[in-house]
This record gives sequence, structure tokens and C-alpha cells, in this order.
Amino acid sequence: MEPPTFQEAFRFWSKLGWISFGGPAGQIAIMHRELVERKRWISEDHFLHAVNFCMLLPGPEAQQLAIYLGWRLHGMRGGIAAGTLFVFPAAGILFGLSWLYVAGGSLPWLAGAFHGLLGAVIAVVLEAVLRIGRRALQSASLIGVAALAFVLIFCFRVSFVWILLGAALLGAVGHGSAPRQFPSAKSHGSGQGRGDAAELSVVQLPPVSNRSAWGSVRLTVICLALWWLPVLAVSLWLGWGSIQAQQGLFFSKAALVTFGGAYAVLPYVAQQAVETYGWLTHSQMMAGLALAETTPGPLIMVLQFVGFVGAWQQPGALAPLASASLGAAITTWVTFLPCFLFVFLGAPHVERLGELPRLSASLMAITAAVVGVILNLAVKFGQQALWPEGSFDPFVLVLTVASFLALHRFKVDLTLVIGACALAGALWSFR
Repeated sequence: MEPPTFQEAFRFWSKLGWISFGGPAGQIAIMHRELVERKRWISEDHFLHAVNFCMLLPGPEAQQLAIYLGWRLHGMRGGIAAGTLFVFPAAGILFGLSWLYVAGGSLPWLAGAFHGLLGAVIAVVLEAVLRIGRRALQSASLIGVAALAFVLIFCFRVSFVWILLGAALLGAVGHGSAPRQFPSAKSHGSGQGRGDAAELSVVQLPPVSNRSAWGSVRLTVICLALWWLPVLAVSLWLGWGSIQAQQGLFFSKAALVTFGGAYAVLPYVAQQAVETYGWLTHSQMMAGLALAETTPGPLIMVLQFVGFVGAWQQPGALAPLASASLGAAITTWVTFLPCFLFVFLGAPHVERLGELPRLSASLMAITAAVVGVILNLAVKFGQQALWPEGSFDPFVLVLTVASFLALHRFKVDLTLVIGACALAGALWSFR
């Protein structure tokens, strides 16, 4: 088969940005169905190698997979197009929803709708604990890693970064002495066998050429300049103490530790943005998570909501909307631009990665720790939502139980659950 033209691929990436619901698993499944099974642009083995490569990188793995596949098909311009179009629709939609959230606080029915979303968010996080736990906790030792992570972050407020590093080290060392207790990760993302796809004719892509050391240095310098120049410009304009400068610095650091998906980094962001910086409240953080769940694209887009709301509430010398727009822009920029650097640097080596059992075991241990970290997030969100200002809220409890049963027992679509909770909250406001 002939490789697709850039225009054909561009049309696909444009479409993908609008239909990529379902979190990373759903987004990876969409790419597998379209690119491996239907279009046959990528082989099954190549796709699975790419998924494993993206799992090892910090950042949203589905977007990074899109960047890599775009790069493999059409080089740098293909990767830039795929990665940008993957997040662009979600960024625009969430920007509008964020503005509606902060500007509509005087409308009782709208405030009620966001109140209703609290129950859905708690249920979503609890369901994520179970879903990720079933996949990750494959041994008694990994269960112990999850429990230890929960105790460390909940009881002793140990930083998520140290928990992540400790889990990675434990997984690598443990795999050498007890491989059954610290197994390596399995390929995931397609949900399909390899036999049928291997027999299909696929596009014969040209071999990957090695990048020179100078080429890698040049790529790194360009990406780092693009990453940090906006942060420097904002800091020189508004001052290093401005909220936008602080957001640029903080979310740049967060971009380096977002292993394990969005749910892994959310507790870290919530802890810092709510408790350390005071940019927003736990209830606002939960509203942002609910809004991000309703949009296509990576769930980590919730960080844009944090940047928007935090800058709106602390505008400094700017008008609230201008401040919020700048906060959302700088947050989104430093969250997603590093993904291009990580993928482009490692992309030429993907097909030669093969099996890296110790590295893969580290990833499994990190995912196990993430289960405990997400459980901590569920407990904190539950405390804030069910006992606001010290008084128990039975309405949120009812919505939480109903939402959890709908998601976990009856497999109701998440968007429907979120919409139903918002409607229930709006109706409840008229009581």
C-alpha cells in the first residue's frame, strides 16, 4: 500500500481531536481501530512498540502516541500537526466552559449544576481506583506499594514526586530479585490479537534514519527555547511574583512528573494549587475535573482550568478575563509542549527498544503507587464535597452512589452520568 499523503493524515488528525473521548485507553483504542485496522497505515507490532514507548514518558500518553504516529508518517510536520490537533479542540471547549464557570456564579441554577457535578467526580475517581487497580495490582508486593503510597501522601503529606521516584526504584530493584512480585508491564492499548493484523497488508514505511548528536542537541535547544521563552516573557512583563509566572514554573515542573496518567498527577496539582498556592479550592478543582471529563482530548487538560480559575481570582494588574486567558495559555503551553521534545528525541529509537524488563517493572510499580495516590484524591474530594464547611451534604452522597453504580455496575457512558448530575443539581437549586 502507498503511504498516505500529508493532507490525508491531516484530515484524520483534525477529526481525531473532536472524537477522542474515553480517556487514554479509549483514545488509544480509537487510533488502533482507525490506523491499524481500517486504514492500515501502521502495523500491529509497530503500534504496540509505540504505545510502550509513550508509557515510559512523562505526559499524556495518548497525545504522545499521536505525535509519534504523525512523526512516523510524515516527519516533524506530521508530529506537530498530530499533537497540536489532538489537544486544540479540548483547549477551546474547556476555555469556554471555564469562563462560564467563573462568570456564571451569580446564577443559582448554574451554581446548582456545578454542585451536582461533585457527586459524579467522586464516583469517577473511585471508579478509576478500581479500574487501574485491577490492571496494576498483580501481586502482593504491588498491593503493598499502593497501600504505602496512600499512607505516605495521606498521613504524612509526602510529595508525589518522591513517591514516584521511590516506586520506580523499588520496581527496578525488586524485578531483579523477585520478578513475580515486581513483574514487567504488558503491552496495552489495542485490545486486539496480533495474528489477524499481522496478515493484513499495511503501508510500507521507509526505515528510520539515525539522528546525529548535533541534530539531537539542536532539537533540544529549539524545544527548550520554545518552552521557556513565553515563561520568561510573562515573568519580565508581570514580574516573577505574578500568578502567571508562578503557574508557568509550577506546571513546567509538573510536566516532568506526570507518569501514570492524569489521575496520577491530579493529587500533586491539587495539593500544590489548593493548599500551597491557594489558587483555587477543592470544590473548584472537582468542577474542573468534571468539565475536563466532558471534553475530547487528554484529561490532563484540567490543568488549563486550574490556570484559568487561579488567574481569574488573582488577576493582579490585569482585568480578570485577560489574566485568566493568560494563565490558561501559559499553563496549556508548558503542559503540552514538552511532549513534543520527549517524543521527537526518542522516536528514532522506538523500533529498537525491544524488551526492557527492569524499566517496564519500574513502570508497573509506579502505576501501583498511582492507585494509592488516586485513592488519596478520592478521599480528599469526598471530605470536601460531603462535609462542606463542616455540615454533611446528603444530596452529594446520593449522587455519588448513583453515579458510581451507573459507571461501575451498569457501564453507563460517562458523559451521560455527568450530564444527569448537572441536571439534578440545577433542579435541586429550585427547591
